[in-house]
Amino acid sequence: MNWEKLDQELTEIVEKRIQLAEMDYSHEDYDDLEEELHDLEDDFNADYEEVLENELEKIYSFLKSDTDILLPTAYIANNYRPLQADAKGIVSYEVVGHEGVPIESDQFDRQDVRLVLIPNPARFVMLINGRPLKDLWRSR
Repeated sequence: MNWEKLDQELTEIVEKRIQLAEMDYSHEDYDDLEEELHDLEDDFNADYEEVLENELEKIYSFLKSDTDILLPTAYIANNYRPLQADAKGIVSYEVVGHEGVPIESDQFDRQDVRLVLIPNPARFVMLINGRPLKDLWRSR
């Protein structure tokens, strides 16, 4: 598995989502950017669904959740906050708020638990009540 390629493609999707969120629907480039984003997401699902679904099965088992596993792109947040770039110029991201896919588990009684996919490095992060708590999986 080429984890670097997965991370690059995930980063491209995140950057397009950030661009799209900053645009008004009436912007002349909105529809083209939205179509480009959907194409990237379709390709990402086609390329990584099997690998990421396997990791999600482990996460759901660990969390003792019987919530349905969705396509990888469902776990991509709508809003990311870029962090400082590393020495190689690679920007890492964080997500806060009610983003990602809700997870039901008796372990987290009455709390809002969600999983979100974040790039650089690619990882599934558990958010509880809108705050990142723990990386549950990281690309190798």
